[in-house]
Amino acid sequence: MVQDIVTKTIIFKLDQQEFGASIAQIRSIERLEEIVPIPQTSEFIKGIINLRGNVTPIIDLRTRLGLEQTETDDQTRILIANVRDVQVGFIVDEATDVLDIDPERIDEAPELVQHIDYRYLKGVAKIEDRGMILLLDLDQVLTVQEADEVQQVVED
Repeated sequence: MVQDIVTKTIIFKLDQQEFGASIAQIRSIERLEEIVPIPQTSEFIKGIINLRGNVTPIIDLRTRLGLEQTETDDQTRILIANVRDVQVGFIVDEATDVLDIDPERIDEAPELVQHIDYRYLKGVAKIEDRGMILLLDLDQVLTVQEADEVQQVVED
């Protein structure tokens, strides 16, 4: 069992798999809007948006996690989060729920889950009517160098 995981969790989908992130890491959930591309940045940085007066870099979570790309649709959302003191948006296929997950139902993440690096995962929640939910640690999705690159996008 994994300790110290906030149980209130935003549930979202990528490639038909349900993921979760601590609600404490998420500031808001936004509809996908036009993203201004930024040249010469990492492939997973899709660009920036102006979110209520704040320039917010947008990260394609599918690309970052090494998942196959698909077209965006009306269900596509941007999860706005603070990652290493930078406000960023993560593109997800769909944001579906907010769940209270009993810590007793959370196990440590195995080293490889559907090709996703275990360092990104806080754990795996087993929910009776939903199956497994992979719990992401959004602070670990970017390395320190990548977070610096994202910060540069905001400052330039």
